[in-house]
Amino acid sequence: MTPGARLQAAIEVLESIEGEGGGAADRAVGAYCRARRFMGSKDRAALRERVYGLLRRRARLDWWLLKTGAAVISTRSRALADLMLHDGLDPAGGASVLTDGSYAPGTPAEEETAWLTALAGQALDHPDQPHTVAAEWPVWLGRALNRYGVEEARKLNQPAPVDLRVNSLKGDREAARAALVAEGLDAVPTPYSPWGLRLTPPAAVERSAAWSGGLVEVQDESSQIAALLVDARPDMTVLDFCAGAGGKTLAMAGTMENRGHLVASDPDVRRLSRMRSRLERAGVGIVETLAPEKLAGREGGFDRVMTDAPCSGVGIWRRHPESKWRLDLEVLERYRTTQAKVLDTAAVFVRPGGRLIYATCSLLEEENEAQVAGFLKRGEGFSLLPVGAVWAECLPGATPIGAEGEAEAPTLTLTPGRHGTDGFFVAIMERAG
Repeated sequence: MTPGARLQAAIEVLESIEGEGGGAADRAVGAYCRARRFMGSKDRAALRERVYGLLRRRARLDWWLLKTGAAVISTRSRALADLMLHDGLDPAGGASVLTDGSYAPGTPAEEETAWLTALAGQALDHPDQPHTVAAEWPVWLGRALNRYGVEEARKLNQPAPVDLRVNSLKGDREAARAALVAEGLDAVPTPYSPWGLRLTPPAAVERSAAWSGGLVEVQDESSQIAALLVDARPDMTVLDFCAGAGGKTLAMAGTMENRGHLVASDPDVRRLSRMRSRLERAGVGIVETLAPEKLAGREGGFDRVMTDAPCSGVGIWRRHPESKWRLDLEVLERYRTTQAKVLDTAAVFVRPGGRLIYATCSLLEEENEAQVAGFLKRGEGFSLLPVGAVWAECLPGATPIGAEGEAEAPTLTLTPGRHGTDGFFVAIMERAG
């Protein structure tokens, strides 16, 4: 493909993402490439880089388009501006790309030429940009940005690494690392999770024998930490209340040494059905998958109940930068309502003396600390356990984790800037008795 055809492909993919009912960026790129088998590996890589780059540079591109008088801000205008501000082309070079073959975006209009000329030689970052623009952060979430700062937000706007969780039922971390190296995949241990390996550089591990044999699973270190903090032990009865595709279910089966009873439940039964192949590959035999309505009669019967609640996904913007531009206050309020219901419903399944673990991949106080505070007011008999102390109990001698490593931190907030992980929140509540 010519550079012009690649740029036009990125525009088409982004229009499908940003249109009504648009899906995730990775799926959109994958679907586009599968429908065009003629695309080579370099074409696919260039398309992915441009699509994700435009999503990660969107606020700054929009700022420059407004500053230079663009009448319309669209996917096309952002892509054209990107040639000047990111690629560093001059107007003649940009026009050459835009007219590079029959599949290119086409000759720029007179109005486009005017602002392309104004953008030539400018840097993408500018000292006059508001902090929300500089951080590529939605304006309406400015209070949350003030909490974390622009530098942390910029970390959330960078590509995420590929983390793996070693399946302790099939081997240890060094054995897994050696197996990956033998297949040409280099990995280093993650700093906190004793199961974690980080691929350097990122690669598609799903083609490896280590993955197909169940020795490793793709899972960000933040999710591994959350699963470890459940402290699910052998012979316990554990409920993964919002199990999804089963990443934490598999991790908890490892800490339970495949002994006990682990129930995975999720409103989307299709996701539960897709979990079966993962369980078989991992050699896990203690998991029972149940739709939520099938849990009736098991109230008060679980030592641990894990609730990785539906949320805004702010913490995984590194992986899904498109989602930040879809989020609004109405969507956030729907998530908050769901989270409160999930907590209240999950709590009834915790036995006296057992624990309820609440987690989100969000960095918003409204979905995290505020939800926990509201639940503790409603749910009599529950109290917070300091996350750092639980971590030290689960993994004596491990790297301390918590607010600045303090063992008495009431909850845990992981961030890409401080911990190198996705954004993640964990609170551990124990039921009296």
